[in-house]
Amino acid sequence: MTATLEAPAETKTVVDRRWLGLFAILTATLMNLLDGSIVNVALPVIRQDLGGSYAAMQWTVAGYTLVMAAGLMTGGRLGDMFGRRRMLLLGAAGFVVASILCGAAFSPETLIAARLLQGVFAALMVPQCFGLIRDLFPGEDQAKAWGVFGPSIGLATILGPIVAGLLIKLDAFGTDWRGIFLINIPLGAFALIAGRIALPRSTGDRTGGLDVAGMLIAATGMTLLVYPLVQGREHGWPAWIFAMLAASVLVLAVFAVHQIRRGRSGRKPLVELSVFGRRSYSSGVVFVIAFFISIMGFMIAVGFLLQLALGYTPIGASVAMAPWALGAFVGSAAGAMNPNLGRKVLHLGLALMALGMAGVYAILKTRGVEVSAWPLALPFLVGGTGMGMIFVPMFDIIMGEIADHEVGSAAGALESVQQLAAALGVAALGTVFFNRFLVPGSPSVNGLHAAEQVTLWAIGLAAAAFAIGFLLPKKARASH
Repeated sequence: MTATLEAPAETKTVVDRRWLGLFAILTATLMNLLDGSIVNVALPVIRQDLGGSYAAMQWTVAGYTLVMAAGLMTGGRLGDMFGRRRMLLLGAAGFVVASILCGAAFSPETLIAARLLQGVFAALMVPQCFGLIRDLFPGEDQAKAWGVFGPSIGLATILGPIVAGLLIKLDAFGTDWRGIFLINIPLGAFALIAGRIALPRSTGDRTGGLDVAGMLIAATGMTLLVYPLVQGREHGWPAWIFAMLAASVLVLAVFAVHQIRRGRSGRKPLVELSVFGRRSYSSGVVFVIAFFISIMGFMIAVGFLLQLALGYTPIGASVAMAPWALGAFVGSAAGAMNPNLGRKVLHLGLALMALGMAGVYAILKTRGVEVSAWPLALPFLVGGTGMGMIFVPMFDIIMGEIADHEVGSAAGALESVQQLAAALGVAALGTVFFNRFLVPGSPSVNGLHAAEQVTLWAIGLAAAAFAIGFLLPKKARASH
């Protein structure tokens, strides 16, 4: 009788600890997602306090995502070598320290440097999440974890601007905009404590070594691609800017050759290039690039329009953009509940997202500088719903044909491409915005026309992603 009574309690403890581990992973992911977008609303306020150029505003966002993109594959490899739990905890601890440095920044340069450091530790922390979820929830139980994780990712991706507005409005202890970074202290503390208690330990496998040369080549190629897009306008688009763009293609080609040679020599490459031989993955990478450039460029342009051009406060801009966040949450839940629809969900989501953006464009054209938050609410809701529907099934469909031994490499490379695309969205479409915004004339009129131009680009990229989606498998496969 005693054994019968004790067994359920023991089982409950195991189950509770497993879910505690999931929430530790979710919190680590949340910190990254929030810090990838939380700065958008705060940028004008930060610039008023610290000064700096408009390019510095772009670097505050793009620098973080660029460093993270360059380091994700290395972070994933370090997790394989030294254990995912250890690397996630180390990354979370470093992320909190870097967040404190962001909150203590006294100039644009010190803030950008702290953001780059955040990106380094995010690259160490984030790649461990996928593997740890698989370790905690093997087999069919994994669907339960993703049922919680997926919608949370969809919500957190767009929740950043709203959280930023609320924190700046709250101004706890006189922190003003610095609170958007200091919020990571309690979040990181929970991730560290819960992670130490509940995440599974592993020793890792260090055979094959670490591809340091590959890491440096990839980082150089990505920097050569993003830097000229951000700084080109500041320097008047000289010839060396275009030379850097051309050099980025050559350096990334060198990276691919290096990975092939390293694999043939029996050492572990950062990327198993065999994954690009699978149509679902290679076309999925292009899909991710178009989708994330579109959404990141559109959202940062809307944030700049509301505050720089129309004079909204941070909390006012957050409230105006709240329908997009609500739609993202509803859409991500809908996408998670309909896994059998496969790529149809992606197409439906992209159609709704483009429709919402087109609605925003139409309202800006008809209402002009007198536009208010209310008429934008419906297209924001529609666009956010479409965006949210894409997040959950996208990675399953793209990764569906990947073999077991390729999962780690494929997931790391895909995350890296996602972050690079986000940086490109900020760099390229942010530059489109400022090219129009900074011409002589009324800031409100210029900002309106700049946002219209970016919105058209975003709609075009969403249409490109829609077309690319037909190359993806109709449904995800459970091979991995």
